[in-house]
Amino acid sequence: MAAEIANPRSDSTNGSAGSAGDAEGNAEGVADGEPFDPAFALHRGGKMAIEATVPVRNKDDLSLAYTPGVAKVCSAIAENPELVHEYTWKSQVVAVVTDGSAVLGLGDIGPEASLPVMEGKAILFKQFGGVDAVPIALDCREVDEIVETVARFAPSFGGVNLEDISAPRCFEIERKLQERVDIPIFHDDQHGTAVVTLAALRNAAKLADRSLGQLRAVISGAGAAGVAIARILVEAGIGDVAVCDRKGIVSADREDLTDVKRELAGFTNKAGLTGPMEAALDGADVFIGVSGGTVPEQSVAKMAPGCFIFAMANPTPEIHPDIAHKYAAVVATGRSDYPNQINNVLAFPGIFAGALQVRASRITEGMKLAAAEALAAVVADELSAEKVIPSPFDDRVAPAVTAAVAAAARAEGVARR
Repeated sequence: MAAEIANPRSDSTNGSAGSAGDAEGNAEGVADGEPFDPAFALHRGGKMAIEATVPVRNKDDLSLAYTPGVAKVCSAIAENPELVHEYTWKSQVVAVVTDGSAVLGLGDIGPEASLPVMEGKAILFKQFGGVDAVPIALDCREVDEIVETVARFAPSFGGVNLEDISAPRCFEIERKLQERVDIPIFHDDQHGTAVVTLAALRNAAKLADRSLGQLRAVISGAGAAGVAIARILVEAGIGDVAVCDRKGIVSADREDLTDVKRELAGFTNKAGLTGPMEAALDGADVFIGVSGGTVPEQSVAKMAPGCFIFAMANPTPEIHPDIAHKYAAVVATGRSDYPNQINNVLAFPGIFAGALQVRASRITEGMKLAAAEALAAVVADELSAEKVIPSPFDDRVAPAVTAAVAAAARAEGVARR
């Protein structure tokens, strides 16, 4: 399968992206007389295409690629199911699965409207990790219905990347699916964000000659990303971390916690902080924003000297970089137009490439930690306040993450080759 950034189709059915004069050629998502929008031109006809990897030029090719030759391969796989990895695309293809319930900053827009994002994810898999991916948008919402659906088509894929599924359902869907199938299930909104955040924080701490164990962090947002970041920071040895939702600090004394937040309270906030987020920020070393909203400057000013601010909401960071730079030694955002972009594309292509390389049955916490360490190491000798994480276009990233994840899978006993 080939992922095409530019649509290869320009026939009369789809129209040419740059055409003008006819009604369809002008219908790039704007009304007549409005400015041309290149985003619609790029997406016309979709961003992907399927491409054969073997030729079918004559009857001999046809007899090998299809009947009767294919029957020999099918029979061999039926006798030895492990051969499916050798003689089909399974070991190199990921399903990118969504229900369209929590898309980017768009929210619940449904399966059809989510497809452009899923196609985009698939071409990032290909471009940055060499991994083929197929976008699949599901018209169902119940946890068990999604689990059943994905489990039914899982035999066609080497892994499943869950994408843009709302919390708290995403936690249960990932857990139940991983119990059901023996291929990696990875919810990127959680774990991709967490891996890249940890890598950037490792390097920020190194730049300041500090250890993770000396840091107290505050996470704004107790959804998918916030929970996963808290978990990986604790696994990595953070000194302490408090997670905040709309009602304030997630603490064990609160009676309004969901099951996920109750579990979160059990392994975070060792200091026993309570009250609004502003109370947690007083003296904090690290702010990590994955929630949106705005943090008042007077609260930022109360953070510890030389703090780190990772305000990752898009398009508007929780703390604007101009304000963050007044108080922080290192500033990161989720945007590409500022230094230190926390971008999941730094993680998920290499993580899946490494898992597929060794036919891992799952992606473990150790594999995620290894990915973060490898990602941080890419720029370890080039550190500055404006470079604690590599660029997504740094061609050292995917190979480093792939190798580290494959090695960790072998070390943890989940590799099958």
